[in-house]
Amino acid sequence: MSRILISAAHKSSGKTTLSIGLCAALSARGFAVQPFKKGPDYIDPMWLGLASGRACHNLDFFMTERAEIEVGFARRAAGADIALIEGNKGLYDGLALDGSNSNAALAALLRAPVVLVIDARGMTRGIAPLILGYQAFDPGIRIAGVILNNLGGSRHESKLRAVIEHYTDVAVVGAVHHDPELGIVERHLGLMPSNETGEAARQVALIGDRVASQVDLERLLGIARAAPPLAAALPAPKAPRPDLRIAVARDKAFGFYYPDDLEAFAAAGAEMVPVDLIRDRGLPAVDGLFIGGGFPEVFMGELEANRAMRESVRDAIEGGLPAYAECGGLMYLARSLTWKGRTCAMAGVIPGDVVMHDRPVGRGYVRLTETADAPWPRLQESSPEIRAHEFHYSTLENLPPGGAYAYRVLRGHGIDGERDGLVYRNLLASYTHLRSVAGNNWPVRFAEFVRARRGTTQMKERKAS
Repeated sequence: MSRILISAAHKSSGKTTLSIGLCAALSARGFAVQPFKKGPDYIDPMWLGLASGRACHNLDFFMTERAEIEVGFARRAAGADIALIEGNKGLYDGLALDGSNSNAALAALLRAPVVLVIDARGMTRGIAPLILGYQAFDPGIRIAGVILNNLGGSRHESKLRAVIEHYTDVAVVGAVHHDPELGIVERHLGLMPSNETGEAARQVALIGDRVASQVDLERLLGIARAAPPLAAALPAPKAPRPDLRIAVARDKAFGFYYPDDLEAFAAAGAEMVPVDLIRDRGLPAVDGLFIGGGFPEVFMGELEANRAMRESVRDAIEGGLPAYAECGGLMYLARSLTWKGRTCAMAGVIPGDVVMHDRPVGRGYVRLTETADAPWPRLQESSPEIRAHEFHYSTLENLPPGGAYAYRVLRGHGIDGERDGLVYRNLLASYTHLRSVAGNNWPVRFAEFVRARRGTTQMKERKAS
């Protein structure tokens, strides 16, 4: 199982752009590339998935047990020519003092060789002690090569190659010169999502071409092929024939979904029906609704203009349609959304107003426990504590007192620093992003909740008739 972990000396070294370029370059040469991203993230995986043509999966120590990471990685990498893992932050960065949740720990767990991306702007001889230090810090991590990034020109490249060859035994796999055309637009949550622009495919192709011309792809493949074998994982069980239809918002405003969650919905017998909250005029005939995260503030004018859809969503939820909304979805279901001095009407299901701020309100991992108001049925294997994440710049304000909440926040912010998961009729809306993992298979719980409510509704209709 060929595999490689692309990491960096520090954040903002260009590893995401290079990872996108490597996925695109290798895919263009006919290789099946399975991308992975360490940590909680939606945007980078969207770009990696676009570049490789395969859904990118996240590997996360906080939300997932180590054994589950190993099994999931092996299952999804099976059948690919190479598995490419993009790290987050620097190689040895992480929450734990002992590095047990770092990129290096992931490389050790999966026995993956590391290629280190180094932003070499302004560097010459000083690059040698940097590389030597990274090697010496944990001799158990195999740094098999480096990619030099943001070089000032051919002369700068020659100097760095000479220094690295003289002082270290690390191979220079690539040397990428500074190029403004390789950049992807950034905003407050990171890169602009690839689902927002029709130019994304063109940008990915451009990055792939530039990276291919400056990185030794054969050498990279050789490093990946030299990774020691991993135990083969059993294939995932075949999904049953669906008996539920759940609408899922998939448009340029809402695109934050983990492929694991969507797979879990299929395994739970749910057909996910995509809806466009900007262009479609109303919800289709469905049994439930899921609105994930995204950037509704960027498209709030277009969302407001689609009054027919806003009314359709509001009427459906008021009528008892089971619904789940995360972060951006919560913002859409509120009464209004204010950003940069402008206020737009939203769906008006939640009796509160969303206000965007200049700095993050909730950011990072969260720990939750459920309250008595949590609406979804519990599974036998459910953990008493939910581990998830949040990243939002907004607050939900002007809520009336006495509302019901599904979660008590042990770590994080949620809606008010103490609670998250507003419950209204059959709606659960939160700032927290859940992920389907062992002990928290939330798609199964939501699907069972949808089935239970559908049955009740049908029974009432029959009795009324």
